[in-house]
Amino acid sequence: MSTAEDNYKGVWGNRIGFGAKPALLVIDFLRGYTTEGAALFAPGVVTAVAETVELLEAARSNGIPVVHTNIRYHPGHFADGGVWVRKAPVMRDMVEGNPLAEFCPEVAPLPGEVVFSKQYASAFFGTSLASMLHAQGIDTVVLAGCSTSGCIRASAVDAVQHGFRTIVVRDCVGDRHQGPHEANLFDIDAKYGDVVSKREAIDRFRA
Repeated sequence: MSTAEDNYKGVWGNRIGFGAKPALLVIDFLRGYTTEGAALFAPGVVTAVAETVELLEAARSNGIPVVHTNIRYHPGHFADGGVWVRKAPVMRDMVEGNPLAEFCPEVAPLPGEVVFSKQYASAFFGTSLASMLHAQGIDTVVLAGCSTSGCIRASAVDAVQHGFRTIVVRDCVGDRHQGPHEANLFDIDAKYGDVVSKREAIDRFRA
């Protein structure tokens, strides 16, 4: 039986590259994913947050627009979460006032950086993110955040469907288990965008 790499070779995996004007999208780096004992705790996200500090600094110091997302539901009935919250009731922690729903301080938004609150996996679904980026002439969306198999994958798929070159920074995304993390990075790199190292992304920001 061939490896996945051999099976995909020559069919999937074309490189799309960076365009002329990238933006950094930092997805859902919230304390629920980095607090031991929390239901959403994901060790891979702890590492990703630490790695993203340098990426954020490079974006900010080189004039790359930075956009953040968080997750927010109406407390009590969670009607704005629809079927998703029924499927994943763990997401009920994501309400205003819950410390687990707050940004990780190391990568928190600066004043002036746009924050989109979302209710579903994709940063584009139900938000004006795509319209805002297109209005600024952004052609490349660089993704950091969590989780790789959830909101990163969904946002990567929607980014390319909205006409953006899609870049996922391997070091700066994380999940609760290495298996889904690696499988989704492989699939994103094959079909929807380019998975690159943090160093490559920083070099492109500086260029």
